[in-house]
Amino acid sequence: MSDPYLTTALVTGATSGIGAATVRALAASGRRVLAVARRAERLEKLADETGCTWFAGDVRDVDAIAAEIGRFEPDIVVNNAGVGHGITGLAGLDDAALREAVDINVLAPIRIAAAALPGMKARARGHVVNIGSIAGLHTLVSAVYGATKSAVHMFSQNLRFELVGAGIRVTEICPGRVASEFYQAAAGDETKLAAMGRSGITELTPDDVAAAILFAVDAPRHVNVAMIEILPTEQAVGGVVGKLVEAWKNGEGP
Repeated sequence: MSDPYLTTALVTGATSGIGAATVRALAASGRRVLAVARRAERLEKLADETGCTWFAGDVRDVDAIAAEIGRFEPDIVVNNAGVGHGITGLAGLDDAALREAVDINVLAPIRIAAAALPGMKARARGHVVNIGSIAGLHTLVSAVYGATKSAVHMFSQNLRFELVGAGIRVTEICPGRVASEFYQAAAGDETKLAAMGRSGITELTPDDVAAAILFAVDAPRHVNVAMIEILPTEQAVGGVVGKLVEAWKNGEGP
């Protein structure tokens, strides 16, 4: 750990994929980690594996999470929890799913960061890491998901500017295709989702993304890794290459 001041971390969406990998990486680096997610059984197993502290709750219940933040005093907040509602298209998406996408992908990370910032400012140190997506930076195929991740992008950019001089860093991690439960968990047409889950390329692993997060938080105190756009070698944005071409032509996902 190159910065001994950043010793405690909160990770949301911690029970699978990028979140679980990030908990493991931060714990292995010697930090105390508070893992937050809805599935208590998985959190218990993760705690047995990593020694992390855990809290079972919904990221939309910010009052409960704020209480945990007050007790744990994280120096690092990794806003990872998210949903892929509408990833197969806006048409037919019900209002409840639309609101959930905005609440979880946009409002929750903003509110959690807001809950953590007073303590970070008082200690004059901290790091907010927001998990965005290439869908928030480039034109892909999901209006709703892309809109929520674009909001995360601008939140990260403006928060970094707002915090200049406070000793608090802000990083946005923007992954491409990651081999995780994301597509299986996204609501939508099951046939399309099954097709989207088969990219035909060697995808990033959650550990790849966790390594990028660790790179950012382990940077020297005077270095803010503002944004990392991380993609599989066989994936490109602004166009599609290799084995993704056929899937793209068939209307399948990013």
